[in-house]
Amino acid sequence: MTRQLLRGVLVLVAVGALAGAGLTWAQLGGVVEPAGADGAIDWTKGVVTATGFGAPPPNAVNAAQARAMAERAAFLVATRNLLETVKGIRVDSATLVENMIVSSDVIKTEVSGFVQGAQIIKKQVSPDGSVMVTVAMKLTGDFSNTFLPQSSGGVEVVPIPQGQAPPSAAFTGLIVDARGIGVRPAVAPKIRNEEGREVYGSAFVNRQYAVEQGMVGYLKDVESAKGNPRVTDRPLMVKALKTDGPNKTDLVISNSDAQVLHGMKEHLTFLEKARVMVILD
Repeated sequence: MTRQLLRGVLVLVAVGALAGAGLTWAQLGGVVEPAGADGAIDWTKGVVTATGFGAPPPNAVNAAQARAMAERAAFLVATRNLLETVKGIRVDSATLVENMIVSSDVIKTEVSGFVQGAQIIKKQVSPDGSVMVTVAMKLTGDFSNTFLPQSSGGVEVVPIPQGQAPPSAAFTGLIVDARGIGVRPAVAPKIRNEEGREVYGSAFVNRQYAVEQGMVGYLKDVESAKGNPRVTDRPLMVKALKTDGPNKTDLVISNSDAQVLHGMKEHLTFLEKARVMVILD
């Protein structure tokens, strides 16, 4: 079996393998970003995957040793590809993971640990003894804890204009329709109003919620988002006007939508719990 065909087989069987490991590919309507030929970032499920190929060495003393050495070689290649995939993850509107690795030996060491601790979720052995391995690691938990900014505190709430009534009833979460503007997923995106004021970001969210489930959830289907338990039963729906920042990860919503979002204390509570979904193309 050729390497290209073997990789194709892995893609087809990865759903079952990931589920068995407690990690799943994006469901229908999910956001999966390819990273070269060997990696992918599933933003919906918060999982990064990569594959690696290993061939049995000609000097192996027996078939068992050849298999073990091929698997080891495949794992090393897979984790190397995983590291390259992780380096390209957007942290925020201006920063990639790679930028932070270069500037901090501590972060470099932590990322290396995350990658080396990746789960092997699939092994595929071809008749010639070569092996293809797929590894996966989560974007939430320790990884998020490393890259999410500390809350700056002292949030500035967008005021409702004098004489304008606040929303008549509280919403339970926020869904931002960002289709058609070229937005890209990130670990720590922000939402701003038309004046550039931050209306959602690290200053608003309880860091524990962000670490456990991410700052936002990403989907491609509005109806799936409406039924998502993250935003519960009555989410506020708003339309993003444009992206902001060089990485095109931050969103701009209208001033009036920002006022509705900040118009009730219950809304600030769901922002604190990261009950935010973003719909992408």
